[in-house]
This record gives sequence, structure tokens and C-alpha cells, in this order.
Amino acid sequence: MKSWKPVAKAAALCTAAMLTLATLVGAADAQDKKFKIYLSLSYSGNAWQSEAANIVKALAATPPYDQTVELTEVISGTDPQAQISAYESMIDAGADGIITFPISSTALNRVIKRGCKEGVLFFTYDATVTEPCAYNVSYITSGFGENTAQALVNELGGKGKIFLSRGVPGNSVDKRHTDGAMHIFKQYPGIEVVAEYYSYWDDRTTQQETAKALAAHPDVNGIWAQAGEYGAIQALIDAGHALVPITGENSNGLRLALANPDMQAKGLKGVSAGSPPAQSGYAFKLMMEILTGKRTLEPTNIQYALPWVPADKVKVCEGDRFENGCNVFPEGKVPSSFVTEVFNPELLPELSLASALEGKPTPGATIQPLPADVVKAPNEPGINCQGCEPPADLYKLTTVEPTVSP
Repeated sequence: MKSWKPVAKAAALCTAAMLTLATLVGAADAQDKKFKIYLSLSYSGNAWQSEAANIVKALAATPPYDQTVELTEVISGTDPQAQISAYESMIDAGADGIITFPISSTALNRVIKRGCKEGVLFFTYDATVTEPCAYNVSYITSGFGENTAQALVNELGGKGKIFLSRGVPGNSVDKRHTDGAMHIFKQYPGIEVVAEYYSYWDDRTTQQETAKALAAHPDVNGIWAQAGEYGAIQALIDAGHALVPITGENSNGLRLALANPDMQAKGLKGVSAGSPPAQSGYAFKLMMEILTGKRTLEPTNIQYALPWVPADKVKVCEGDRFENGCNVFPEGKVPSSFVTEVFNPELLPELSLASALEGKPTPGATIQPLPADVVKAPNEPGINCQGCEPPADLYKLTTVEPTVSP
């Protein structure tokens, strides 16, 4: 009678070989799989949204993602129900991941939760949601509202009539910015908000709405603006009004104006801060590293740093990248509405100017790994979490110090 041990040993070796082969095949499949990714925009139609979308498109066309990503863009508009319906269609179509600028921090939660249960990764950029299964990649918790408001108060010496040029109604970005700004303004009885309007982060709309406010309040002393701020400067010029201190975001036009001696002589002061379109690319690469098994990361809130460029720090670039400390392109190279913060050499070395303007990959570039660590964002109720407690120093100034007392 033959011993069973050699047979068992052979069977065990065969099983081990099969498992090894299965593992190798599985790993190869993960590399070769075509991931179905949806880029879901709510509000669109301004330079910021176009650049953020173009960055994702450029990365998706960069090796090796050009062989492993099937990217579909969907623009649903400013109605939350339309974006809910878009998400539902994406989930039903078998999405592996949805990278999105959400129109609401709360209205989309139910459909996002359903998608997560079905294995869909949800990554938001810039704007946030409070559904805990989503990943929020945003700079809004880094203090744009309070820091720019304090900068404006400093320029005005603590008193004056101001306009608030806001973003899109109901969006978490606009809410967080305005809440932070009003936290500062309310500390200064000499600051009077005489006009408040929604400009949809668009230069043309900002120009139109600011012109209306100027007609009613020609004695305005300063403007606190979100994206679209260059339109506010144009409205002042068109009205023959003296320029006033303005705090805005990152448009090429604003930065050039802040550094222009002629504009300064007419009264323009301020700071360029605000939302980097590069957040979309960072979120997309994080998603892909998770999908391809290169990163393990539980759903969380991730903070992107706040850019901060006062007038005396504006430096014009000579080439097509932000190099040697430059942070704005010369007039004529890009539109005045171009949002400058598209480059990040640490997170997005693959990008070029053509990536942001046209959604084209950079010739010769390949996707580079992200740093191992991410910066966790603080919890902010109604912005990025449910049933959570805000930090005691929620609106703490991080970039600018008061030069006038409340």
C-alpha cells in the first residue's frame, strides 16, 4: 500500500501553485483593468470649474492612467436633484469611482451612501459633503473667509462700507467662506456690509452684480470677494469709481492688478488667496491609488493648503510653470479669469499649462506617486461631518494678524 504523504504533499504543492498563479493573475488584472470613473460637476461655466475638470482629464490621459481609466464627464447644474439623478445613473452604470464638485453638503448624502454600499468610491474636491463614507479633499477648512476678512479690515483701518461678493447659494464652499468672514466683520462695529450678492464665482456675473451694488452704494470703501473678483475691479473701472481694497481669490487678472503701480495709485490694495483648481487632481490621484491597491485610506476629510499672495509677493513668471517663486503669468499669456493655482510640484508634477487650459497631458509625463501622508482637515458641522463638534478655535486666524483692534 502506498503512503498518502507524498500524495498529500503533491496536492499541497499544486494548491500553493494555483494560489500563487491566482494572486499573480489578480494583480495583473488590477493593473490592466479599465476603471470606470465619472467626473461629476454641478456648477460649471467659469474658469475655475473648467480648469479643475481639465486637470482631471489631463491626468486620466497620462500614462499609465491612459490605459486603465475610462473617464466620463457629467455636468448637472445647480439643482441638487439633478446631481442626485446623475449620481444614481453613474452607480447603476457600474462606476468604480466618482470624483465630484458637489452642489450641496447635505442634499446628496443619501445617494452617496447608497453608492458607497455598492462599492463606489466618492471623492469630492473643493466643495464638501457630510456623508461619512465620502472622501472630502478641500482647502475650505484652512480659513479663507476669516483670513481674507481680517486682511480687508486691516486695509480699511477697521471701518468702512463693504460689499460681499459670494459664490453659489447653498454650497458648502460659499457657506464656510461667508461664515468665517462674518465672524471677523461682526467684531468691528465700524465695518458695514451695505450689499451682498451671489456672483457664482464668475468674472462677468461679479462685474454685473458689483455694478448694481455700486449704483446703490457709490460710497463703498472695500470689497470682500470670492472667485470672480477681477469682475469687481472691472465694475469699479467702468463706473469711473476710485479703486478700493479688494480681497479675492487666485485669478491672473487680480494678481497682475495688485502688482500694477498704476492700479495701486488709484487705490487698489488687497490679497490673492482662495481655491486651487489643483484640488481636483489631488483627489483624483488619491482615488486611483486606492483603486489600484497602492494606498489604504479610510474615508476622511483631507485639507489642501490655502494659497496666500499679498501684493508685494506677486512675481510674474517667465515660462509656462510656477518656478523660482513666480505666481502669475504676464498679460496676454492667459485670460484674466485664469485661476493661477493649478500647479503643485509635490502633488501634481505631471501638469502643464496646457493641462489646465485644454485638458491635455504633458508630453513625456507619467503619473508620479503621491506623498504617503495626507493632512487631515478639522471637523466642521454641516460642512464635512454630521453630529460632530467643531474645534474651539474654528475661525482662528492662521495667515494674517489683526493690525486694528475690534
